[in-house]
Amino acid sequence: MSSEENENACRPNGMSACGDSENANVIKFEMGQSVEMPTMMSHQEGTSGSADRPSVGYEYVDHTADIQLHAWAPSLQDAFVQCAYAMFAYMAEMDTVDIVSTVDLEAEGTLGEDDEIGSLLYHFLDELLFHFSAEYFIPKTIEIKEFDRENLKMKFTIAGEDFDLAKHPQGTEVKAITYSNLQVHENTGMCDVFVIVDI
Repeated sequence: MSSEENENACRPNGMSACGDSENANVIKFEMGQSVEMPTMMSHQEGTSGSADRPSVGYEYVDHTADIQLHAWAPSLQDAFVQCAYAMFAYMAEMDTVDIVSTVDLEAEGTLGEDDEIGSLLYHFLDELLFHFSAEYFIPKTIEIKEFDRENLKMKFTIAGEDFDLAKHPQGTEVKAITYSNLQVHENTGMCDVFVIVDI
């Protein structure tokens, strides 16, 4: 089996997720532009990518009965978006999702926590998962419109459509985001985030 065939065989639902930001203020990724690595790979601090992995992307790491999402990108906002794409790609085949409508959402972290930026990542993913569970809306693209790190607030727009089993083959349900071993690593030219989700 070629390396390309092996990579595709390891991808849940045959999907991947990464992209490039369109400008400094609006971070936008589309599911079809992505590269996902099937196994955990090391990364040298201070590089924007290596021969082992693309500069932007995500992977799944087995973790007992749950799954760990590992996402990375040159900026923290991009890494947040990649982590969200990892979550949705685990639940459905994202290449079947079309853009029909948009929804504006907000998330707010908790000031005073030991890991304040980690709390913002948690609430960002939790808001996306809640909207999916309550409104059955699955996004194809995610745009971060505002990222206020000092006050731990985000505004973002998701574009997609209502989830329909007849159209969107279902993967594994993500039941909840957890704080367990949630990590945010910011290095020169590269940010990595790790989130364990309950499945």
